[in-house]
Amino acid sequence: MKNRWRWLSLLIVLSILGVQPSKLHSQTAAQSKLIEGAKKESRFIWYSSMAIDLSRPLLEAFSKEYPFAKGELVRAGNEQITNRILNETRAGKWAFDLLSISSAELFVDRGIFAPYLSPERDAYIEEFKDPRGHWTSLYNSNLVLMYNTRLVAEKDLPRDYADLLDAKWKGKLLMDSTDYDWFGTLATTWGKTRAVNYMKQLARQDLTWRRGHGLVAQLIGAGELPLGWAYTFRVERMKKEGAPVDWSDTFDPIVTTVHGIGVSSKAANPNTARLFVDFALSRRSQQMIRDLRLVPSRRDVEPLVAKMDQNRLKVKRIPKEVSVNTDQYAKEFREIFGL
Repeated sequence: MKNRWRWLSLLIVLSILGVQPSKLHSQTAAQSKLIEGAKKESRFIWYSSMAIDLSRPLLEAFSKEYPFAKGELVRAGNEQITNRILNETRAGKWAFDLLSISSAELFVDRGIFAPYLSPERDAYIEEFKDPRGHWTSLYNSNLVLMYNTRLVAEKDLPRDYADLLDAKWKGKLLMDSTDYDWFGTLATTWGKTRAVNYMKQLARQDLTWRRGHGLVAQLIGAGELPLGWAYTFRVERMKKEGAPVDWSDTFDPIVTTVHGIGVSSKAANPNTARLFVDFALSRRSQQMIRDLRLVPSRRDVEPLVAKMDQNRLKVKRIPKEVSVNTDQYAKEFREIFGL
């Protein structure tokens, strides 16, 4: 009788939490099966464009959690990893079990990813995951207007795109000369005519150009110019180190790049790869990503600072159409700004 009441009590608690016992049991069984399969494989190869100061700690944490799984990291820039995968797979070589990259959508139609509906995916908004499970975003990079707090007063800060056309900002805006995806995303969001007209007006503001958002951020921090486009994680790192910088959180939309992770469609070690995906998407791992001052894509992880909260920012992921047609948007971007 006592056991019966314990079982009934458990059912009541699960009901309050909205968990079905059968679903709970099946998830536990599935996880156990995945671990057993991973133990037999004991290794996996991970191709990634993720920075080494993030990918290495994540891999080490996984190995500590699952000491039977040895992971080999192959890390390079986004373009280099993309070319390597395309060249290898064309030659019939599938050396990787797992891939994480900023251009994940480009690989879906090429059959590079195998669908995997990780149980962790429920904690991610639709904007940050492939609907068929080919990839889920580990973190995203929000491109925002940053400013030097010694050169721009809070009351004068541009709040949206139209504010940048004010005459007082002429000659005071620094931009990355390769922001083609930013232009393309605004074009698909606003409509091509509106976006092109806006860019032509912006071009009259005597912009200063540099290559790389990191360099843009450094120059803004040094006071070379008051305004520039950079990623939130870099601005927040600079703020922590004492730099006189901050960023505007009211632009609509804020263009974001997602770093998706997925399992190879021809993985030699699929169980270990899936186990790593579950681990990387977990709340614990996303907190680790947050603590490195990046922007975790998981919605139930509190940000380091309130203004970085994904639930309040008007983020817009770079559309697949833009990623596929980057060359065309790059051509138009350079023509508009005379680059």
